Amino acid sequence: MIENITAVVTSFLEYIARLARWKKKLIVFLLDILLCVQSIWIAYSLRIGVWILWDIAVQKIVLACLLIMVPVFVLTGVYQAIFRYAGTGMMKILVRAFAAYSVLIALLFAVIGVDGVPRTIGVIQPVIFFILVGFMRVAARYLMIDILGRNRFAGEVKNVLIYGAGSAGQQLAASMRSEPAMRLCGYVDDDKRLNGQRLDGDKVFWSGDLPGLIEKKKVTDILLALPRINRKKRRDIVEQIREFKVHVQTLPKMQEIFSGSVSFSDIRELEIEDLLGREPVVPNELLFGRTIVGKTVLVTGAGGSIGGELCRQIAVSGARRLILLDLSEYSLYRIEKELQELAAARDGESLELIPILGSVVDAVRVREIFSRWTPDTVFHAAAYKHVPLVEANPVEGIRNNILGTQTLAAEAEAAAVKDFILISTDKAVRPTNVMGASKRAAEQVIQNFAAKESQTKFSMVRFGNVLGSSGSVVPLFRQQIEQGGPITLTDRNVTRYFMTIPEAAQLVIQAAGMAKGGEVFVLDMGKSVRILDLAETMVRLSGLTVRDEKNPEGDIEIVEVGLRAGEKLYEELIIGNDPQPTLHARIMKAHESFIALDALNGLIASLMDCRDPEAAVNMLQSLVPEFEHGRDNATMEKAS
Repeated sequence: MIENITAVVTSFLEYIARLARWKKKLIVFLLDILLCVQSIWIAYSLRIGVWILWDIAVQKIVLACLLIMVPVFVLTGVYQAIFRYAGTGMMKILVRAFAAYSVLIALLFAVIGVDGVPRTIGVIQPVIFFILVGFMRVAARYLMIDILGRNRFAGEVKNVLIYGAGSAGQQLAASMRSEPAMRLCGYVDDDKRLNGQRLDGDKVFWSGDLPGLIEKKKVTDILLALPRINRKKRRDIVEQIREFKVHVQTLPKMQEIFSGSVSFSDIRELEIEDLLGREPVVPNELLFGRTIVGKTVLVTGAGGSIGGELCRQIAVSGARRLILLDLSEYSLYRIEKELQELAAARDGESLELIPILGSVVDAVRVREIFSRWTPDTVFHAAAYKHVPLVEANPVEGIRNNILGTQTLAAEAEAAAVKDFILISTDKAVRPTNVMGASKRAAEQVIQNFAAKESQTKFSMVRFGNVLGSSGSVVPLFRQQIEQGGPITLTDRNVTRYFMTIPEAAQLVIQAAGMAKGGEVFVLDMGKSVRILDLAETMVRLSGLTVRDEKNPEGDIEIVEVGLRAGEKLYEELIIGNDPQPTLHARIMKAHESFIALDALNGLIASLMDCRDPEAAVNMLQSLVPEFEHGRDNATMEKAS
């Protein structure tokens, strides 16, 4: 019987849902008229103490109320809102409409007066009418969304907990009610005083009971509605639930939610960057602006991960002109388009963007750029950085990373550029691959330029992996998880330093502000991370489990494929053992030895004409004596 009634109701609701928009508006309009008449009957009968359906007084009230209701409701937009999504927005419109309606009705009946009609009708009827209309809107929303929407949904319904019983969590819950694939099991909050209370009918649980709650409620997803918490707190929460098979998602930081309100569409995957990245340090404005504000800045490799982020921060920091140099047409197009939007939103003076296609190896092209645009500051981020590709193409890697740096630095010096900053890598320290050795050679090129008397201050900034870059393991692991695995891991003991791209770019710019010439600035990367732990965490954050000997029924397998040619088990940041502090807590400074200028120039001259891979690598070993080609840390340690 109940099933038959449900089927009839569902069929009727589906019929209503299929009607044209104007027909739905007409139905709502007619219902409001009926509710208006109903509210008049109730108000009048309550006032006189007898149920009266129709007399001369009721006729007068009906005529007056309808003549006022229709224009007021139409002009205030009551019938423009989408009826089935009645929520706070709809209620605001109704309150505005009824405020105007109530004033006019009270003025007519309570102040002016109508023969045969009690004056209190001017107060009672609008209140009853508002209650009836509000109830009908809420009921309709429940029928159209909770009943019809969920009956239509044929997929798997997820049991969801919202972590955070604040305003963001409540707004998220309200938005979730229109999602038939989600069933809200309640809120979780760290405040034990809220345990057992209810928000809009949904229970609040204490976070200390979360493990048992996940099992009891068969929770599949947890949404972190805590846009104001720091990364340490986020890490602690995830650590608490990482052993459970739940999918964790989060709201972005509050400053990223532009509208100031929260909806289900704001939810995003919990990125590994949210857990590994540190809390940002407020930049030193004097250091940040010295090489940028009011200046012409050239960024090579502008379309890359680090180059692009440097451009973004420069674009909003007061530069007069920003020159974007990149070899990739698409990368250059993409970053220019993004920067145009940033520049348009910038207060104060306009920013001139100069996109340039070209290679840093092309001396003629580089000379044209310096001659025409006369940059004050150069951030040299262009490089071939993918270890296996450079290993397979050593000549091109060496030419781009070493000869390109030599060409760019020589033209910068000739053009009297004030500041030149090379972006280097931790792989340049005791390198075991061509990429790392070529970057160490590029450092030595800059060190030699810095040793000469010059108007240009040459310096270098060295750091490790950045999260989310084109060469990072994070996007690779994410793609492999989405494909169902396996995750390919070179070695279970591999460790790497990680830093977010914005933090790295910000520190690079501040290091440039401290440069006096010849420094090797080293960024504080924090603690190194075991890549196996990173992979396992990413699997668990996706609501999946790792398949191994202990859990053969798991979802994603992690497979070791062996170290690639020239790859290290762990990376280092400093060649020596005596890093010096600087004005910035997260930037260190090292003075490292380098090959003599005459020997350097001779080897570079030979490299310019070399097209033989083996000969090029041999010359690279002469440039970088500590280069142990193809040997990992473990092998080097055993040999020593």
